[in-house]
Amino acid sequence: MKISIIGGGNMGGAIARGLSTGLLFKAQDITVVTKTSASATRMKDSGSGLNVVASEYDSLDTADIVIVAVKPWLIEEVLLQNKDRLKNPAQILVSVASGISLEQLASWSVVGKSIFRVMPNTAIAEKQSMTFVSTLNAQKEDISQIVDIFNELGKTELIDEKLLSAATSLASCGIAYAFRYIRAAMEGGVEMGLYPNQAKEIVMQTLLGAVKLLEANGSHPEAEIDKVTTAGGITIKGLNEMEHAGFTSSVIKGLKASNVK
Repeated sequence: MKISIIGGGNMGGAIARGLSTGLLFKAQDITVVTKTSASATRMKDSGSGLNVVASEYDSLDTADIVIVAVKPWLIEEVLLQNKDRLKNPAQILVSVASGISLEQLASWSVVGKSIFRVMPNTAIAEKQSMTFVSTLNAQKEDISQIVDIFNELGKTELIDEKLLSAATSLASCGIAYAFRYIRAAMEGGVEMGLYPNQAKEIVMQTLLGAVKLLEANGSHPEAEIDKVTTAGGITIKGLNEMEHAGFTSSVIKGLKASNVK
């Protein structure tokens, strides 16, 4: 099975490198089409064993799966310019661009082709992405194949396209919000006398522990909070101060602001 990835930037490159070290593809069966020779050279020099070319689209002719990982405003141009190369109806087309609907992708492609919108987050570089998949004209075997591919790069969930924006806010935008919390907690630690790197390690391990508890117990976060808070204790005082400052409402407002449909 061969796969071609149009776009060798942060997302396209991370997908390619992750798949090249997985079980479903050999590195030589993955072709990455970059925009410039310089970016192609950098990717080749990384020693990944991938096929990397600059603005050469011949690999699309024989690819079983084509992943388009370019900026959203370039999707239409790329698909229309290569429409003849993408005319095989058995070929699967995947877009990882936000804001480009399945209907739009279909209008720029061959009638009846299996089309997927896939929304990973940047943790895909560490095979820890939370990825969402929406489909159009896809058969069960195609869906299973795409889900299996992205499960190699983290966790994958099939979702109705109308919910994709909300899910993207939680996961793709959400990873930035998680980093912002880490930064804020680090700054608080520094103000209390800890060194920055020391504070970062403490916060990261604390968050890892919180995730592991939720996974192990299958519990609601509030149930785990109740285990930490005691009457008149320091934790409830800190939580109440955060809520007085609008912690929960700020998070919800941020998520809703990024839920652009």
